[in-house]
Amino acid sequence: MSESPRLRAADPGDYDRIVAVVDDWWGRPIRSILPRLFLDHFHRTSMVAEEGGELVGFLVGFLSPSVADAAYIHFVGVDPRLRGSGLGRLLYQRFFELARAGHRTSIRAITSPQNHGSIAFHTAMGFTVVGPVPDYDGPEVDRIVFQLQLESQ
Repeated sequence: MSESPRLRAADPGDYDRIVAVVDDWWGRPIRSILPRLFLDHFHRTSMVAEEGGELVGFLVGFLSPSVADAAYIHFVGVDPRLRGSGLGRLLYQRFFELARAGHRTSIRAITSPQNHGSIAFHTAMGFTVVGPVPDYDGPEVDRIVFQLQLESQ
């Protein structure tokens, strides 16, 4: 992979490409937490990263329709071969720009308490980490909650 990843807005047609790799990228079944509706309805605020036409990363996020100052990152994936390359940071920074353009001042996300890589990444990105929050996603489904206040630029 010699060229830099190209980021572009996602489109609904990217869904099949994304779910085809997520289980492999995570090393466990995970695709059930990314239903098609996210790319059908939030593709304008989601993005994919490609190198030579190959999917190497993605971010699925949206501007909250209910919380006027918030944006939410639902799912992010980076090809394991590119982890540590800065691609995850680039995806997040591009989403922060979208959020600012939409007049949002906070970014929110969650993960499972076992996802130590995600917790370390979000901490390094400056997110406040709360949790585990017991029963966040139902009985006995604890979650780590992340929040970042965006600086105005």
